[in-house]
Amino acid sequence: MSATTEAPRPKRALPPLMQLSDAAAERLRALYEKAEQGKTLRISVKTKGCSGLSYDLSWVDEAGPGDERVSDKGVTVLVDRKATLFLIGTVMDYEVKAMSAGFTFTNPNEKGRCGCGESFHV
Repeated sequence: MSATTEAPRPKRALPPLMQLSDAAAERLRALYEKAEQGKTLRISVKTKGCSGLSYDLSWVDEAGPGDERVSDKGVTVLVDRKATLFLIGTVMDYEVKAMSAGFTFTNPNEKGRCGCGESFHV
């Protein structure tokens, strides 16, 4: 019998936890410099809405013990550790429309959204 040794399989790189669009980074930079100076945006996922989950954004003075730091395009946001599995690969954007403006999320883990767009499920 001959012993064959297989080369170890290369590990597949994980996608980044989150990425920021240029518009989101620019808006956050402006908020960090003025209205929310000294604070950091914290992103979490809450049980809410018709589909079960919703993005929750809050301003915090410092990172909590379970927060993950995400830095992209020179801007840092915090992600609640409980939300990381729901957000892997998500891109955060900032959109300005005729009657509204706000942060939006393109999440590859979403399996569906409610009709009003307030919540999602994975």
